[in-house]
Amino acid sequence: MAYLHKKLTKKELLKSPIHFCSLGFGTGLAPKAPGTFGTLPAVLLVWLFAPLGVAEYIGVVAFFTIIGIYLCGATAKAMGQHDAPAIVWDEIAGYMIAMIAIPVTWQALLLAFVLFRIFDILKPWPISWFDQQVEGGLGIMLDDVIAGLMTLVLMHLALLYGWIPGV
Repeated sequence: MAYLHKKLTKKELLKSPIHFCSLGFGTGLAPKAPGTFGTLPAVLLVWLFAPLGVAEYIGVVAFFTIIGIYLCGATAKAMGQHDAPAIVWDEIAGYMIAMIAIPVTWQALLLAFVLFRIFDILKPWPISWFDQQVEGGLGIMLDDVIAGLMTLVLMHLALLYGWIPGV
């Protein structure tokens, strides 16, 4: 996907609330492992929204996911690069998906973080297919949504079988 306008600098990006959010409140600008650093705000967000009921939490996650399509697409255009590593709102939404109806303990947060990052980095099928086939903000979001769903399944299996200490 070609973008035809001037690329914004990191400083200019951070001044915009839209780009500030899609850059994970600045964490996506980490020089190494921006996806991993960009997932860290999601841990805090999961903890903050944990007191909500499951339905309300799902509503928050749905909002983060839907708004992420716009945020990520707008920032990709501003950066002149589809799915630039610094764009990490998709990681935030994906990790939040991974924690749906999971009790929030440090062990669960850590296990979901590790599993989600593995899926996001390795991109096994079908994540890789969506990553390669879908463009724009939806494409940026979709692979992490699927990684979050795959992590969610494993987290619920771990919960069912008692494999998460502290829960």
